[in-house]
Amino acid sequence: MTDAFLKGLAISLLLIFSVGPVIFTIIKQSINHGRRGGFSFIAGVWLSDIIWIILSNGFSEAVKTLLHFKIPIGIAGSLFLIGMGIYFTFLKKIPPRKLQEPVEIAGDEITPQGKRTNYFAIFSSGFIINTLNPAVISFWVIMAASLATVYNFKERIMVFCTCLGVNMLSDIGKVLGAGSIGKKLSDRNILLINRISGILYLIFGTAILSGIFYTLMKD
Repeated sequence: MTDAFLKGLAISLLLIFSVGPVIFTIIKQSINHGRRGGFSFIAGVWLSDIIWIILSNGFSEAVKTLLHFKIPIGIAGSLFLIGMGIYFTFLKKIPPRKLQEPVEIAGDEITPQGKRTNYFAIFSSGFIINTLNPAVISFWVIMAASLATVYNFKERIMVFCTCLGVNMLSDIGKVLGAGSIGKKLSDRNILLINRISGILYLIFGTAILSGIFYTLMKD
């Protein structure tokens, strides 16, 4: 079991230091909506990861069948990222915080204009971004298949629980860190972070879409 624990730790470190749209969105959501917004987003990501891990280990044949639809899933995911990129790069406005200082009513964040922060929408965006990422699907499926040849069921549980646990702690640290930094940033800097985040969405989405089209043309 010690070997399984170390394997899970190694996989978690791979995920922590991997660069993708999720890590930048965690920071952006935490800065824009505070810690509650950041936690809502990573909760959606966690649910997506848990579902893919369960499917990869318990329904391997079904997931292998799903991989036949990897291209349409990838196209949907890349278009979603591109859409978010366009929104945050060109359309998203950041009102001055001095005029938009939120208040809490019954546990919800309310702006002076009466707009309620939609934490479910933030949660859903985390779930969708992670679920429609073909790299995430491939990662968990390949990981489950390779571990099945070496470890028994209990050991695989240890591997994935360790991996998820460490990764969750890392995400919590990102939210807390970004939330603290966000309080010290000016409105101009927050707008710049959103623009950079949008540009990264466009880059990741375009890269995935280009890779798919390259694969189709090559075949």
